[in-house]
Order: sequence, then structure tokens, then C-alpha cells
Amino acid sequence: MNTLVTMKRLTLLAALPLLLSLMSMSAFAGDGTLKLKVSKTERTQGEFFIVEAEGAESEPTLFFMERKWQMFPDNEGGWTAMVPVENLSTPGSYAFLLRDGKRERRQKVRIRTNNLPIQNITLRGSKAGLHATETEKTKVRSALQTITAEKLNSGPLILPCKGEISSIFGRKRSYNGGPAASYHKGVDFGAPSGTPVLAPASGTVILAGTVEEGFVVHGNTVILNHGHALTSVYLHMSSITVREGDRVQRGEEIGRVGHTGISTAPHLHWGTYLYGISVDPLFLVTTSSPEGAP
Repeated sequence: MNTLVTMKRLTLLAALPLLLSLMSMSAFAGDGTLKLKVSKTERTQGEFFIVEAEGAESEPTLFFMERKWQMFPDNEGGWTAMVPVENLSTPGSYAFLLRDGKRERRQKVRIRTNNLPIQNITLRGSKAGLHATETEKTKVRSALQTITAEKLNSGPLILPCKGEISSIFGRKRSYNGGPAASYHKGVDFGAPSGTPVLAPASGTVILAGTVEEGFVVHGNTVILNHGHALTSVYLHMSSITVREGDRVQRGEEIGRVGHTGISTAPHLHWGTYLYGISVDPLFLVTTSSPEGAP
């Protein structure tokens, strides 16, 4: 009898380290496992990936295409980022790398070509020789690269203007028969001068520049900061109805359609940027972002 009890005790003692190990592994899997989630594994040039991280002890480091991307806290203790695919990126296979201390996670993705044709544009008269001023280029570039911790908008964007789309995002452009060295970094809406231009999402006015202030190529310009790494730009307007520093709500008027700067007819150019990189505005209209992302 005593021998049987002793054997049972020895068996339990021998199994104790294994039980403790399994309990420890279970707790780690539930509480501290680093997870990397990418919304889609394939995107087209000019679109973006929605990336989410869970289980990081602090802000994790996200790498993609030889660049580090800032992530932002969501409402559930995780982190998120909308990572752009530059329109001239080489199609092929790539990978996201998420790092939290010594822990790493990877996710392979693929970039597809958008196969867009070249657009030939003819400029005549005084506008044919116009070039952006240094003030214009510096102010626009700086504003479009704005990154803020505060989230000012959530969900899909609305269209900023009533009118037909006359030029889509991403097409390479040749001016007056020259080489196609650039591409269209937005969407153009053909509309009569004076048509209201609306904020497609809530945000802050971070730039309001006029032709008189040297915006000879962009024309009368407004740039909005929507929080995190998302900004938007509105060009060629006849008038501006907001000031720098104003907070605007989705659907609020920010200006009127015009024909200022390098423009062949009255229209609105609408561009959207993530981390200073242009992405297709219509993709932001149709694609919902996760809770906590702009």
C-alpha cells in the first residue's frame, strides 16, 4: 500500500515540470505573441496595404521596401499603418518585416502593375514654359509629408467635387511631345468654374496658397491633414474659402473649382498622400480602414 502511494507521488513529481512548461506556453500564446496582419497579400501600383500588429510591448518597427514606416496605436492595444505602394514601384514579390525587440514577424506580399497608358498633354501660350517656384515646391512637399499622432478621420473618403472624372490617377504624362518622366498624382474632375470643392474627410488645413504667393503651377492650392500619415491636396481652384489652421469636417466647403496654374480647362485636381507618397484617391473612397487607422 505504502509502495503504491510512493510510486504515484513520484509520477506526479516527474510530470510537474512538463505541466508548468505547458501552462507557461499557454499564457504566452494568449498574452504576448507578436502578430502581424496584412489586409491583402496583393496590391496594385498606387494602392496601399493596411498593416496591423498585436502583442508588441511598445511601438513596433515596421519595414517594407527598404524603408521604415511609423505605426500608430489603435483602440484595442495594437498598432496600425496604411503603407503606400508607390506608382512607379517595380512589380514583384516583397515582404513586410515587423520587429519588437528581438521578436520578428514577416509577411510576403506581391505588387502588380496597373498597366496604364501614357497621356499626351499639349500646353500653349504662357503656360507652356511655366515651372514651379522654389517656394511652391518646398511648401507643397513639406505639407504633404505631414505625420501626426492624432487621428482626425476614420473610414472611407467621399468625392470632393461634382463632375465627371476627366483624368485618372497613375497615368504617365508627356508634355508637348517630351518624355513621359512623370505621372498623374491624383484624379481630375471636369466641372464649371465656381463649383464647390468639399473636404472628403475631416482634417486640418495645413496649407492655403495662392497664385499671388507664387503658386504658379499648382494654382490656388489647399492641403488638408487627416491625421496619422494621410494628407490630401486640391489644385487649380478659382478661390479658397478656408485658412491655414482651420478644422474642417467631411463635406465642408474648402474652395471653388477654377483654372489657375497649369491647367488646360476648369477642373479640380485631387490628390491623396500617405507618408508623402501619392496614392489613388479613388482607392481611399472604396477601401475602408481598420478602427484606429485614418
